[in-house]
Amino acid sequence: MRRNGFSVIELLIAVLIIGIIAAIAMGNYFNAVHRAKQKKTMSDMRNIAVAWEARAVDTRQYNASGAIALPDDTLDYPGLHHMLTPTYFRDFPRTDGWGFPLEFRIDSPVGSGTPAAGYAIRSPGRDGKFGDPYAGGPTTDYDCDIVYFGGQFVVWPEGVQQK
Repeated sequence: MRRNGFSVIELLIAVLIIGIIAAIAMGNYFNAVHRAKQKKTMSDMRNIAVAWEARAVDTRQYNASGAIALPDDTLDYPGLHHMLTPTYFRDFPRTDGWGFPLEFRIDSPVGSGTPAAGYAIRSPGRDGKFGDPYAGGPTTDYDCDIVYFGGQFVVWPEGVQQK
């Protein structure tokens, strides 16, 4: 007498194989999603920096009023938006790829009364927490900050991500 169909063991093995393939595919999918968010953030930061540099060339300063006296002063989004739009940038994002607010900073010598000498744009990365201090250079951690300072990235994601 012939039996038709599959045994329970055969079905369990088939489900196990499908589960393993799905787990590998999901890991690769989430890795690609986070990588895309990193690249979007880096592109947005670079575009903001180009507009900020263009304004600095025209006005010979990075800040709005030239009266910032403390180093590493934070410039809020509305202030930067007012400085750059619509002349240098039509509209730029206020958040990074993960939806966390970008941070804009201005450097100026303490008490000098001179216009700001530099700027920085920071994203907190996937975890949404800013780290400090920075070792500098590439990193393989999704949770790392992405920092653009003085015309270049000083902390950025690169290579296969570990976390």
